[in-house]
Amino acid sequence: MSVKALLAAALCVAAFPAIAEVALVPWKGGATPALVLKSPTGEVVDLAAMKGKVVLVNFWATWCAPCVEEMPALARLREKLAPRGFEVLAVNQGEMPARVTAFTGRSGLDLPVVLDREKSVAKAWKVRALPTTFVVDAKGRIRLHAEGELDTGPALEAAIAPMLPRDRQTTAAR
Repeated sequence: MSVKALLAAALCVAAFPAIAEVALVPWKGGATPALVLKSPTGEVVDLAAMKGKVVLVNFWATWCAPCVEEMPALARLREKLAPRGFEVLAVNQGEMPARVTAFTGRSGLDLPVVLDREKSVAKAWKVRALPTTFVVDAKGRIRLHAEGELDTGPALEAAIAPMLPRDRQTTAAR
């Protein structure tokens, strides 16, 4: 492990000495900033194009142990809730595409990943620590957030479920 990675890991641990899981809380930080980034394969991903879905935006890095810990649970939640209009967008912080691709390949994670190489999106989203998670509603507004390792238990799904779009057949029948 490089000195840079060790220092980054130490900062992550220092920011969360107890490494306690945190719950989502209401967002009071203003309007949703733009999020337009490329995937490791070069595909442009624009959060604004995801309107109509509830999107969990997770800022993370491969060197951040709490980030890595919560990723499998986020992938399972995505798989479970995707038919109801839910998506997860994993925003990697400052790492090379090859490193991110190697990590996702090794871990077998099936999550959409984008790269914030210069951390400009993280700055606009007021990310101060990793991991940081936001839940954006179907209208594109940040509704919930958590700074630190997310409590990925039943409370996470319970917080997101009321925001999920209603069944299209039910809506069309009205």
